[in-house]
Amino acid sequence: MVKFSKELEAQLIPEWKEAFVNYWQLKKQIKKIKLSQKSKQPHQVLDHEFGLSIFDPIRSLATNISNKLFHSDSKTEIIQVRSKSMEDGDEEVYQTELVQLFSEEDEVTVFFECLDGELNRVNQFYKNRESEFLERGEILSKQLGILLDLKRVLNEHRRKPNAGVLSPSWSSSPARSSLCSESSANETSTDSQIDEIIAALEKKGINFISSGTRKKPKKGKPRMAVRMDVPATTPARTITAVTSMLWEDLVKNPKKESAGDFISRKKIQCAEKMIRGAFVELYRGLGLLKTYSSLNMVAFTKILKKFDKVSNQQASASYLKVVKRSHFISSDKVVRLMDEVESIFTKHFANNDRKKAMKFLRPQQQKESHVVTFFVGLLTGCFVSLFSVYAILAHLAGIFKPNSEISYVEIVYPAFSVFTLLSLHLFTYGCNLFMWKATRINCNFIFEFQPSTALKYRDAFLICTTFMTSVVAAMVIHLLLRASGFSPNHVDVIPGILLVIFIFVLVCPFDIFYRPTRYCFIRIIRNILCSPFYKVLMVDFFMADQLTSQIPLLRHMESTTCYFLAGSFKTHRYETCKSGRVYRELAYVISFLPYYWRAMQCARRWFDETDLNHLANMGKYVSAMVAAGARITYGRQENHLWFCIVLITSVVATVYQLYWDFVKDWGLLNSKSKNLWLRDDLILKNKSIYYMSIVLNIVLRVAWVETVMGFRFNMIESRMLDFLLASLEVIRRGHWNFYRLENEHLNNVGKFRAVKAVPLPFRETDSDG
Repeated sequence: MVKFSKELEAQLIPEWKEAFVNYWQLKKQIKKIKLSQKSKQPHQVLDHEFGLSIFDPIRSLATNISNKLFHSDSKTEIIQVRSKSMEDGDEEVYQTELVQLFSEEDEVTVFFECLDGELNRVNQFYKNRESEFLERGEILSKQLGILLDLKRVLNEHRRKPNAGVLSPSWSSSPARSSLCSESSANETSTDSQIDEIIAALEKKGINFISSGTRKKPKKGKPRMAVRMDVPATTPARTITAVTSMLWEDLVKNPKKESAGDFISRKKIQCAEKMIRGAFVELYRGLGLLKTYSSLNMVAFTKILKKFDKVSNQQASASYLKVVKRSHFISSDKVVRLMDEVESIFTKHFANNDRKKAMKFLRPQQQKESHVVTFFVGLLTGCFVSLFSVYAILAHLAGIFKPNSEISYVEIVYPAFSVFTLLSLHLFTYGCNLFMWKATRINCNFIFEFQPSTALKYRDAFLICTTFMTSVVAAMVIHLLLRASGFSPNHVDVIPGILLVIFIFVLVCPFDIFYRPTRYCFIRIIRNILCSPFYKVLMVDFFMADQLTSQIPLLRHMESTTCYFLAGSFKTHRYETCKSGRVYRELAYVISFLPYYWRAMQCARRWFDETDLNHLANMGKYVSAMVAAGARITYGRQENHLWFCIVLITSVVATVYQLYWDFVKDWGLLNSKSKNLWLRDDLILKNKSIYYMSIVLNIVLRVAWVETVMGFRFNMIESRMLDFLLASLEVIRRGHWNFYRLENEHLNNVGKFRAVKAVPLPFRETDSDG
C-alpha cells in the first residue's frame, strides 16, 4: 500500500505546493510526541512478560466495550477549537485549546499550534483563489454578454444594410480597434431593438467611445463605440499595429474616424475564440481548486488519525468537525460556478452538445502504453546491432583511414550527420521530459501544450530510436552497395531518399506518427522563420534556442542540399559546392540566422512588454553573431589580426552567454541565497549537482577554443572532431534545458501561477474618451 505522503506528493498541484498542508512537518511533530512518550514512560513489567493467557482476548474485548459505553462522551472534551475574527473582519483564524492534560503536553501543544497554522493558511489561500475565480467568472459573463449582443447587432446590420449602424470595413489598428454603433433621435421603430441592445450594454458599465473626436449630436445623445483589443499575433496584425503607432508618433495625432471604430465578422470570431479559451482556463482553475480542497481534507484526516493512534486519545472527531465547517470545505461557490461554466460553454460554444463541450473542458490524457516501451527496447537493440555491423564494415572497407577515399567523408558524412545530430537532440529532449516528470515540473503548462496530445518521454525515445535505426540501416546498405561494385552515382542517392522520406512523414496529413506533435513543430518553426511578426510564446523562443545549438546541422543541410540540387551526385564532384562564392556567403548567412531569429524574438517581446531585459538579451545574440562571423573569417584568413578579433569577440560573447545562463535563465549565482551561490529554492536535493552543472556548462561553452588553437588534422580527423564538438553542443543544450524550465517552474510556484492568463477582447474605456 502506498503511503499517503507519497500519494499526496504525486497528486498535489506543483505550482501550489507551498499552499498545501505541510503534511511532512506535522508527521515530524507526531514523531516528537511518540519519542516523548517513550522517554517519560517508566520501566514497567508488561502483563505478558510471564506468558500469554487464553483470557487475554476476552479481557481486551471487555475493555473496549466498557470504554465505548462509559467514556463515549469524553471525546469532545479533549480539545476545544475556537474561531476568532481578525480586525478587518474578512479573515477567520482557528485556535485550539487543550481541555484534557496530556503526559506530553508541550509537544501536543506545539502540534496543534502547527495544525491550526496549516488550517488557517489553507483556508486563506482557498478564499483568495476563490474570490479571484469568481471575479474572473463575472468578467467573462460580461464579456460573453457583449459578444452575443454585438453578434445580434452585426446580424441585424447585415439584414438591413442601410441602417447606418455599423461599418463593415476593417479598422486601421487591430490592437486598438473598436466596434461602433450610433443612434439618432429620429430612428424608426425598426431600430428600437438595436437601441435596446446598446442601452443594455451601457447599463453593464461599458462606455462606447470612439477613438476620434467625441461629439454630441442633437438631443444630447452621444456617439458610442465599444473597444475591442485584438492581439497582434499574426504578421498582418503586427504590421498594421506598427504602422498605426508610427503614424501617431510622426503626425502627433491619431487617425480620425468619421463614425467611430469598425467591426467585422472576422473580429467577432477572434473575440469568440479568446473568450472560449478564457472559459476553458477558468474551468481548469476551478477544477484545480476543487482538487486542492479535497486533498487537504484527506491530509487533515490522515494526520489526525495518526495523532489519535500515537496519543491513545480521540481528538480527530472534534477537530474534523471544525475542518468540515471551515470555508475551504463548506463553501460550494466553486462547484456552482463549475456547473455554470459547463452550461454556458455547452450552450454557446458547443451547440448544446455536452459531450463536445467536455472534450474542451476536461481533455482526457492518453494512457501510457507498454507497446511504446516494447518498441523502444526493440529498436534500441536493432540500432546497437546495426551500428556494430556498420563499424565492422567501415573498418574492413578502410573508410576512415587517412589514405582512404575522401569523397565518402565529403559527400556521405554531411548527409548522415544531419540525421545523427537531430536524433541526439531528440534523445536529450526525451531525457528532459523524463527528468521534468520525475521532478514534477509542469512542462505542458509552461509550453502551453494540450495534455491529451503532448509528447511524453517514451514517445520521444520511440521517435529517436526509430530515427536512428533507419539512419544506421541506410548507412549499412550504403556501404554494402558500394562494396558490391554499384555505381557511386546511384548509391549516393540513398541519403537524399532518406531525407525525402522524413520530410514526407513530417508533413503527412494523415493522423499517424504523432500528427499533433508534427504540426505543432511545423507551426513553431514557421513562427521562428517569420520573427518578429508572430507573437513570441515560451515554446517559440525555447525552440529558437535549440536552433542556435544546431548550426553545424544547418551547415550540413546546406552542403547536402547543394550536392543534390546542383547535380553533383551525377558527376560525383563534391568540389562544386565547396568552391563557389555563393556557398562561402551562405556560410555566414546560415551561421547568423539562428541568432538573428532569436534576436528578433527578443525585439518583439520588448515591443509587446516594454521590458529592457529583452533588449539586453538581444545584445547577447548580436555578440554571438559577431563572434561566429569572426571565426568563419579566421578559418579562411589565418593571420594575427583576425586571431585577435576572434579572441576578443568570442571571449565577450562567451562571458555574456555564461552570465545570462547562470543569472537570468537558471536563476543561480545569487550571493544572498541560503544555498551558497545558488538560489533559495532548489528542486534537486543534491546541491553538488548544481555546482557540477555550472562547471560543465562553462567547459562546453568554451569549446570554440579548438578553432583558434591551430591544431593540424587530416580531412577525416577534422570531420570527426567537428562532429564531436557539434554533439557536445547538443548535449550542453539538453543539459541547459532542464535548468531553464526548472527556473521557469519555480517562478510559477512563487506566484502560485497554475492557470494561464488569457487576454480578453473587450476593454472598458473611460467615459471621457
